Formats: sequence, structure tokens, C-alpha cells
Amino acid sequence: MAHRLFEGKEHAASYWKYRIAPSDHLIQQVLHFLEKQEGQPFELAVDVGCGSGQGTVLLANHFASVVGIDVSPAQLEVALGHATAPNVTYRQCVAEELPFSDSSVDLVTAMSAFHWFERPRFLQEAHRVLKPHGCLALLNYTIDMKLNYSGCCSQELNQVCQEFYAALRPYRSPHLGHSSVELYRQALESIPYPDKEWQECVWVNRSMPLSSYIGMVESFSSFQALLRENPQQASQLSRDITQKFLSVMKVTSPEAEVVVGVRYFYLLASKPAGE
Repeated sequence: MAHRLFEGKEHAASYWKYRIAPSDHLIQQVLHFLEKQEGQPFELAVDVGCGSGQGTVLLANHFASVVGIDVSPAQLEVALGHATAPNVTYRQCVAEELPFSDSSVDLVTAMSAFHWFERPRFLQEAHRVLKPHGCLALLNYTIDMKLNYSGCCSQELNQVCQEFYAALRPYRSPHLGHSSVELYRQALESIPYPDKEWQECVWVNRSMPLSSYIGMVESFSSFQALLRENPQQASQLSRDITQKFLSVMKVTSPEAEVVVGVRYFYLLASKPAGE
């Protein structure tokens, strides 16, 4: 069974507030790959492990219908609370049992979620529901984000980032193994489709307050594991790291804007005709 995380109401709210969605460039790469394989019009996209829907809504302008799927009622409640596009709907179910008929879906996506699924079962299920020439798109980003602040030494700033990540490393889920990138690369190798695309290093810069960067890291599973085990230690870690950032940046407010470099990677695969 897939790992069930990110299900509390407070965590779901922070997920919407702090988690980042793929850039327009990344979404366009997915759509370009799908158009090469299948051609337009695009009818149905299914975003599996959609969380609070930040990525789901990015597909609304490109498909007749988009369905976000998640196991968490709290996450879906947040997604529905921010729903505006009439062609986007949400359904609660597990990733390994999708409520769609065989060969009915143009695009199956999982944005920063595939690593939590029971991966072989999900890949079989994605194969079942995809149309011939339909596409599977698995996108994710690594935790090793980099910060930049005008007038500040980037090396010093990112030493603090590394300290933050190192403190959380012991709380990383064993389900994720040593490297999420490696999990996705293994999936790429296991998918028997001839038409596949792999990109391991796409840097996207995001401007946000330092407090939002801290909030994003706090929403990660490793920080949440620490928070469950020792709330006082988790809170102290956030305070200490924030203070170190402020000291390096020579500012007093965590609302100071920083540029966060996020390293994405993705896997695209097209189901062959006749399967």
C-alpha cells in the first residue's frame, strides 16, 4: 500500500501555502511531449497524488477535463476550497486503483508524489488507463535547494541550507531510499515503452520571502517526522536556522525576499499503440 502522509488539516493548509508548483516551462515540456505522441485535442488529464491542487490547476487550460486524485480528504478539502476552473474536479482514491476505464486517459501525471506510491502497481494502473499514445509524466524536485540574496555571500547562505538539510536527513523515510532521483530513474528503466524522455537537472528560480522557504522545508516529510517525534526540537531547529539566515543576510525580518533555486527532474513516457 502507498505511504499515507500529508493528511492532517494543518499540514494540508501549509502544503497549499508553501509548496511550489511546476513552472510553466516544465508543464510545456509535458504538453509538447504529449502533442508529439498523440496530437490535439487533449481530452482528459489525471493528476495523481494531487495534494492541494497546485499542479492540477496548471493543466486546466490545456484539457477538456482534469481530475485531481488524492488519498487525503484534508488535502482535497483545501484543493476544493481554491477550485475556480469549471473543468477541474477532485476525487478521493488511492493511486494504485484509479477510477477510470481502460484506455481512457490522455495524460497521467504525478507531481512530487510518485515516490510515495506502491510504484510497480501504480505504473501498471497508469498503463491500464492511458490511451494508446497517451503519456505518463512523473515530475519531482530535490530537497537540495539553493538560496540567493542580493549583497550576500551565496556560499555562506547555502552552508546554512546544507545545515538545515543535514539536520533532517536522519528523519528521511526509508521508503524513499538514498535518492529520490534514483527511484525515478529506476522507474524509467522499468517502463517498457520505446518513447521515453528523461531530464535530471532543470533549475527553476523562485522569488519568495525567507519565511516561505522555511515553511516549505517544514512541509517536507522529514521535518514532519521530526515534528511528530520531538515538537520542541523541530521548533528550535526552525528558529535556529532562521536566525542564522538572518545573520548571514544582515536583515532582521524573515519576510526579506530571497531567490530559491529548485532542481527539478522528470520522466515522460508514451504508451505504444496496440497495448
